[in-house]
Amino acid sequence: MEKSNFVDQIRVFCKSGHGGAGSKHFMRTKFNPMAGPDGGDGGRGGHIILRGNKNLWTLLHLRYFKNVIAEDGQGGNKNNMTGRDGKDVIIEVPLGTVAFDETSGANDGEILEDGQEIIWVRGGRGGLGNKHFATPTNQAPEYAQPGEPGSEGWKVLELKVLADVGLVGFPNAGKSTLLSSITAAKPKIADYAFTTLTPQLGMVEYRDGRSFCIADLPGIIEGAAEGRGLGHRFLRHIERNPVLLFMIPADSNNHRNDFDVLVSELEQYNPELLDKKFIIAVSKSDMLDDELKKEIEKELPENIPHLFISSVAGKGLQELKDLLWKELQ
Repeated sequence: MEKSNFVDQIRVFCKSGHGGAGSKHFMRTKFNPMAGPDGGDGGRGGHIILRGNKNLWTLLHLRYFKNVIAEDGQGGNKNNMTGRDGKDVIIEVPLGTVAFDETSGANDGEILEDGQEIIWVRGGRGGLGNKHFATPTNQAPEYAQPGEPGSEGWKVLELKVLADVGLVGFPNAGKSTLLSSITAAKPKIADYAFTTLTPQLGMVEYRDGRSFCIADLPGIIEGAAEGRGLGHRFLRHIERNPVLLFMIPADSNNHRNDFDVLVSELEQYNPELLDKKFIIAVSKSDMLDDELKKEIEKELPENIPHLFISSVAGKGLQELKDLLWKELQ
């Protein structure tokens, strides 16, 4: 995993800027040495801001970005001059990024659109100068507000892949082979489990120049909802996919049980995942005759659309595209 070019979780220490202190200055002129308070306000401390960038697809560029420290605001000055605000730090992230506070676990926000900005860690407010505290009974206040301190702490960024269709299945179900067959993506393909360790995205070219995005996600194993295998690192990516394509290999010993286990893991992780649209694709079906297909169909749930495909032989792929497009619309 250390050599992977896909990073979907980053932990960083963030510290926003302190607000500048207000000034305790008094105006002195040639003809009026006691002209009154004219201390300016302190500047705001720098924010730490997240900004969406549609050209990014991973958090890799933040991998060694361990400390994010914004600039402090300047103090106020004489002649009612306000101090300069601290310079904000802007962190560009891919769409689908969710920000959390590590200590409290609170959701700080999520980035879903290009150019969208959220203030992740707010800088401290600048203090008021002594001009604000002048009253009829105290026309020469000798005090001003200090600036508010900034915030600091460990924060977490998580990327949940934004794709129209998510491929769901056990390891070696043929998900990567399908992705390479219907898109230009080149995922690693081998005949052993967990070939795919990170999500792979590909664009499916459809009719009349239309297209949609499909994601090959690491294979589920039983117990993934409790963290076994790739566990939660895989399951969180499913939350963004409106359509889930369940890949069940034709040579499975029990097709219905495979489907039920996959659905159970999704339900245990997040019951709302069951509200998504499901499609079942029986992969590696070039080895099946019509009689075997009918036997497998008896095992599959009746209320979920299904079809038989072979990525290697190219069978059923156009029908699959048509069905996926129909469900997405």
